[in-house]
Amino acid sequence: MTVLLVDTATADSLKNRSLSGLEQRLLEIDTHLSQLANYGLGTGIGAIGYRSTAHETDNHSEWIEIDFGKIVPLNEVMLVPAIRRDTGSRFQADGFPLHFRLVAGTDEEREGQVVAEYTDMDKVLPRIAPFAIPCGGILASWIRIEAEQLSLRAFDDLYVFQLSEILAFSSEANVALHKPAKASSNMNIENPGWDARYVVDGFMPYLMDAAEGNQSVAYLSPPDIDPTPSLMIDLGQSFPLSRVHLHVVDQSDTLPQAFLGDFGIPKHMRIEGANSSDFSDAKPLLDLRPETIYDMGPIMMLAFPETTVRYLRFKVLEPTPTALYGGIAPRMGFAEIEVFSKGRNIALNKPVSTSFKLSAPDRPLSNLTDGLNIYGSILPIREWLTQLATRHEFEAERPRISEELNQRYTRQKKNLTRMSWLAVLLASGTIITMLVDRIIRQRAIYRTRERIAADLHDELGANIHAIGLLGDLAQAAKNSPEKIDKLLQRMRALTERTGAAARHCTNLLEAQGLYEDLVEDMRRTSARIMADLDHTISFDGEEVLKRLKPRKRIDLFLFYKECLINVLRHSGATRVTTQLTANSKELDLTITDNGHGLIGEIPSSLKRRARLLGAQMSSEKSETGGTRICLSLKLKKFGV
Repeated sequence: MTVLLVDTATADSLKNRSLSGLEQRLLEIDTHLSQLANYGLGTGIGAIGYRSTAHETDNHSEWIEIDFGKIVPLNEVMLVPAIRRDTGSRFQADGFPLHFRLVAGTDEEREGQVVAEYTDMDKVLPRIAPFAIPCGGILASWIRIEAEQLSLRAFDDLYVFQLSEILAFSSEANVALHKPAKASSNMNIENPGWDARYVVDGFMPYLMDAAEGNQSVAYLSPPDIDPTPSLMIDLGQSFPLSRVHLHVVDQSDTLPQAFLGDFGIPKHMRIEGANSSDFSDAKPLLDLRPETIYDMGPIMMLAFPETTVRYLRFKVLEPTPTALYGGIAPRMGFAEIEVFSKGRNIALNKPVSTSFKLSAPDRPLSNLTDGLNIYGSILPIREWLTQLATRHEFEAERPRISEELNQRYTRQKKNLTRMSWLAVLLASGTIITMLVDRIIRQRAIYRTRERIAADLHDELGANIHAIGLLGDLAQAAKNSPEKIDKLLQRMRALTERTGAAARHCTNLLEAQGLYEDLVEDMRRTSARIMADLDHTISFDGEEVLKRLKPRKRIDLFLFYKECLINVLRHSGATRVTTQLTANSKELDLTITDNGHGLIGEIPSSLKRRARLLGAQMSSEKSETGGTRICLSLKLKKFGV
């Protein structure tokens, strides 16, 4: 018997599963469902099952009990619900109890013991599938289903206890088949399709629709043959037989159908067994004599006392009346004949013969024992019902997983939309940042060039004015060659310095990369400005200086240049010392001279440049009596 693992996951446990785990589980369910029998529901007229008395409320106790006649080990009990069609053309269990228990016992123990109990909290409903109750091999000679809370009957909203079939399996044998059944109440007066005995007649509302196997049409004898024909099966050797299953001719696939479901079933047929091929030692196994349509179903399960035989003969004693179907000739036929020995069908693929010569080529005799019906393979009854019960569990689990997946996919879609918008915003922000940064850089370069241009204007203007004054003095001293010579020397030196300053500022304005080598630029500038003074300059941390941003390098250089110009113009110093140190945290610039010291406050030009640089500046008197200017700049991790 095939057993498939069903995961009864709760909503909370589903939320704890990964997305890939849910997708894998959904794939497993679909794979299993493709391997399970389908709910093929029968139509037509026939016995329905058991129905109790109807009640106004649900809190009434009803029960039905089946006596096996002997003690057997009980492995499983199957409850097949009575099924109704609702207004939406869907099928649902009708009158299946909300709270019930299975009690089993022996004749010596009439109270019995509770094998299992279920309430509405167990979510047994809704369903159309059989409900399986494991019994664990308990020894019992009877079982009782006790309903404590009833459910509504659909058509009149009254509360009843209804079941289509109860099967009790001891291994593969249904020990409840055709056994005596009694109930607390039995509503069999108004509708002959309901009676306690129908709950063990072997007739169920399902058609066997297996997921595997090829289709095979039912065998039908040709018309115009002997009205009392026979079919014979050779089992190949003698077997102890105890049960025969006759699968009736399949109903047509049209609506309405042409037959009630009794087509091909004789009014009276005897099943005989023998060990001789001529049936000289024939033993009657049972007589099939359906009195009403309620005595026939899709699978007629017939039990008889165990008898050891090799040959079986199905002999028609009285054909089917033909008046009901317009006087057509009676025919004998079945979709399959199963013969069981110790729970196993030993008639599978065994040869079949007839008492007549005629045969229909499209309905060969071999179809009677090929193990197939019009839907596919014919399964053992217990396995078939187990597959239907398992299908129910998978189909109940699948929507929960699909719903959780859909919620996850919806959240993923929303998150993806958010991420897309975020990516757009980030891209826009990046573009805006680049544009702003470019504008800031261009503005910084512009302001720097503007400042340099202003410095150039101020310095050249002052120098040109000084040259003009010297020219006036030279004009006045034209009769004193010595004074003229000194004035001309001073004019020459001032002209050279002015030219050097002009060349320096011009190179700065035209440079593509502003002060990429700050150390070299500072050396060059100090050498030009301090040409007539004793000047020393030292650096520590040149690698840090190279990582400074261009604007900081420019501002630092201009600060340094302004300091040198102020020293040159105002301090009267003969010696100047510059020290620049930098590490990963800060930068310190110190300029010391031996002049006459700072008079008044720090020049505003230096304050302005320190502020533009974002640095702290201070001044103090040096040891030699001159001035020491200190600049301190905090550095960030990646430069400033």
